[in-house]
Amino acid sequence: MKDKIMGVLYGMAIGDALGMPPELWSRKRLKKEFGRIEDFLPGHPKNEISFQYKAGNFTDDTSQALLILDSLIETDFVPDEQNIAKHILEWAKKENAFEKNILGPTSKAALKLWEEGKSAKEISDCALTNGSAMRIAPVGILFYPEQKKELCDYVAAVSRVTHSSDIAIAGAAMIAMAVASMLAYGDREKMLVDVCDIEEYALSLGAETASPLLSTRIRYGIELARKYSDDSETFLEKLYNMMGAGVNIAESVPCAVAIAYYGSSAKECAVLSANLGGDTDTIGAMAAAIRGGADGIRYQSSRENLTDEGSTDGIDVKDIELIKRVNQVDFEKYATALMNRRGKWT
Repeated sequence: MKDKIMGVLYGMAIGDALGMPPELWSRKRLKKEFGRIEDFLPGHPKNEISFQYKAGNFTDDTSQALLILDSLIETDFVPDEQNIAKHILEWAKKENAFEKNILGPTSKAALKLWEEGKSAKEISDCALTNGSAMRIAPVGILFYPEQKKELCDYVAAVSRVTHSSDIAIAGAAMIAMAVASMLAYGDREKMLVDVCDIEEYALSLGAETASPLLSTRIRYGIELARKYSDDSETFLEKLYNMMGAGVNIAESVPCAVAIAYYGSSAKECAVLSANLGGDTDTIGAMAAAIRGGADGIRYQSSRENLTDEGSTDGIDVKDIELIKRVNQVDFEKYATALMNRRGKWT
């Protein structure tokens, strides 16, 4: 189980880092500048966000996920908005995240209000962006798929610091549930059912917005995944044209779930996301984290790790070592803390 938990964490980081170079570029520009992305690359000098990153660097998606874990560990896994905001703000100041255009639009505006000692509710209640979902994958590790209500309530408590709308909470809960389901069962069909089952309740936990149902969009994405199972390029083209793949949670969460369903490994999900266009790093972080729960990790190239689709390879040691070295991070302490509290979140 710890190997699978590590698979979620490293999957998130790998999907984030692989999708970083073309972040927020259109699919057309991505193909013009990169052709096809197959492995880790440095940020593109013409990309106003990614130019500052080295090959293998993850972005704010993974950074904020780890900051939330730091906060939860500090508060004995009882979500505390003030504490979460404090951790993210301290990181933002240290990294000059406001000046470097690293933060998403909703998080940036909400955190500015937190910094001024004001309520961020006026911003967070209207949130339509994916900041809640991009950083939530590790929270899914804490729950068994049967703990649906508990998972949604917990995700809402974690997300409200910057995202408290109905769709923002539902999108985050659905990503967390996808992780919980794949971690427990490693079955993409069961994952799909579990994800769609929680939407109605999760929506009830947030401020109402005029938003589409994520489950409907996810099902359209799954139709494409099944139809083009042997043609990944057409799958990505159709998915991008249907969803948009931008920072809106109604676009990026369905894309991530569809890619997690399509890909046979966390690395493949990361590569697919990197070549999609749009919010490539966020979609990659979510999709590869979901699939990483089924894959787990391997500590040497010959190691076998069983998954639902019959793959014998977990996340490769060379990718793990790159993430550790470039980002100066080790997920061991997070994996241990999450494993010890799995299913015992109260």
